[in-house]
Amino acid sequence: MAYQKITETDRYLFGKGTHYEIYEKLGAHPAVSGKRHGVSFAVWAPHAASVSVIGDFNGWDPNEAPMEPLADSGIWETFVPGAKKGDLYKFYITDETGKGFAKADPYAFYSELRPGTASRIFDLSGFSWQDQEWMTKRPRKKPVTEPYAIYEVHPGSWKKHDGEGDSAFYSYRELAESLSGYVKKMGYTHVELIGIAEYPFDGSWGYQVTGYYAPTSRYGTPSDFMYFVDYLHRQGIGVILDWVPAHFPRDAHGLADFDGQALYEYADPRKGEHPDWGTKIFDYGRTEVSNFLIANALYWLEKFHIDGLRVDAVASMLYLDYGKKEGQWIPNQYGENKNLEAIEFFRHLNSIIKVRVPGAITIAEESTAWPGVTADPSKGGLGFTFKWNMGWMHDFLSYMKEDPLFRKYHHNQMTFGLTYASSENFILVLSHDEVVHLKCSMLEKMPGTGEDKFANLKVGYTFMIGHPGKKLLFMGQEFGQKREWSEERELDWFLLEDPDHKNLQKFFHDLLHLYRTHPALYRKDQDGDGFQWINCDDAERSIFSFARFSPTGKKNLLFLCNFTPVERKDYRAGVPCPGDYTLLLDQSAGLYGRGMKKPVQHAVRSECDGKEFSIAHPLAPYGVAVYEFAAKTDAKKKK
Repeated sequence: MAYQKITETDRYLFGKGTHYEIYEKLGAHPAVSGKRHGVSFAVWAPHAASVSVIGDFNGWDPNEAPMEPLADSGIWETFVPGAKKGDLYKFYITDETGKGFAKADPYAFYSELRPGTASRIFDLSGFSWQDQEWMTKRPRKKPVTEPYAIYEVHPGSWKKHDGEGDSAFYSYRELAESLSGYVKKMGYTHVELIGIAEYPFDGSWGYQVTGYYAPTSRYGTPSDFMYFVDYLHRQGIGVILDWVPAHFPRDAHGLADFDGQALYEYADPRKGEHPDWGTKIFDYGRTEVSNFLIANALYWLEKFHIDGLRVDAVASMLYLDYGKKEGQWIPNQYGENKNLEAIEFFRHLNSIIKVRVPGAITIAEESTAWPGVTADPSKGGLGFTFKWNMGWMHDFLSYMKEDPLFRKYHHNQMTFGLTYASSENFILVLSHDEVVHLKCSMLEKMPGTGEDKFANLKVGYTFMIGHPGKKLLFMGQEFGQKREWSEERELDWFLLEDPDHKNLQKFFHDLLHLYRTHPALYRKDQDGDGFQWINCDDAERSIFSFARFSPTGKKNLLFLCNFTPVERKDYRAGVPCPGDYTLLLDQSAGLYGRGMKKPVQHAVRSECDGKEFSIAHPLAPYGVAVYEFAAKTDAKKKK
């Protein structure tokens, strides 16, 4: 394309924080100037005394390609004839003291494979997208009432080839076919990817980003990643990315002190540093910095067709005193601990995404009781589509780790979540954070030995699927991964040779298919009348019974969950209405499929659990049962 200098309009919009395609101007872009082919370079470095481009095309000589400043915008630009796609480069910055240093391009589309730290020239144009059907339907979707069964995946350790080092990684293209086949067969609706934006240290899992616009080169090129997204869309699978606007690392080639001074971070370390993490905090009040981040979010959603962003560590952005002691933070203008600039950033971010990318979602990993995380900004909310339900996760795991003999003393940990289930649009999560750092895998958290552990997981997963809220499970936990997760090795797929692990995988598969085929489990997550406790007070026996209702009154579901190894032969459950109750799933058969006779019970007029009608269902040790029924009276009301 012809070389186009950065215009006055570009500079004005960037200064206002509303240049949503700023990545098309800053960074490196193949271009033609006159008859000369080369690359246009531009970088924002307002404190720099001088800037030049160094790279493969000029022998990395700081004197060969000086850049010119544009008025008082802080932007420097130049055109370098002969530079081409694939060349490595950096910006060489001289600060006001005369000190020179090299920085990777904050807007680079591609990076050198670590341990190298240079940026690589890349042209995003030319990929032939084939996911038109998916992209046409996406704007019409209403995420809050859609099914979301999310498989959280770290691409480098889901599966590996034989061999060592980087050669063992699956490429984006290989992963597309292998992962999509598994996800589709299991019944997940989306994958959520960890560690896509470029990062230097494998052990950070991608949460210390240095290349916000660059899909990591560990698994291939940006075009390869486009292929990955395109392929999954064609298989009917959505793609969500972990996105990390909360902090960035101090790596010398990265954003920290980018032009010799604090630029992307707050200058005062009491606002600009995380003591616990050793990282820098973005200056959300600086328009060019918020523009960098908001344009980046739109970049992934628009250029790579990503369907949603899970925003990491939201609480650390909202609270000025997050992880800090007295004297380590500065109150806002009202003397409070709220970061008013971060609040405005989120409202801006979520509002513009809703306008420009309808159907795309944002998910907040927010661990506190901050009000209105998923409420509309016009009503004082932050505007996220969903919020991770961290409270539910901690209560659920705490309960599940208890010896069944003592679970009756912790009964409220499983019921408390329903008191606030409709206060936000929640996702129930059992994420990677819960199976690392000596927390044990999901299977090893369970009490007992052998079969008891698997039985505990079955009843726990059943309760999770029945509970209001979308679902997320980290890879490997669906088949009972025994070891904690490590980014250095693939999952222990060999465990599937064991019948217990294979059976657990099949059972979770059945739960996912039950979830996707029954709107009662997702259409009314936010409606109080979509859920009804049958009995939430049976602490002595540690049994929970509840019903989920669909908008039509058909295909409603009754859940019975026994969290002890004690058989309850005489168990009877109250039911919401008279009629037939068809058993769809239990702990031994899983989902009753074709060729299997589904037991049917007719509700009898026999008071139980405060209900006029009831059914008898002998509950096995750690037994579960899911019945389908029609609430005819409810259906009439809906008409």
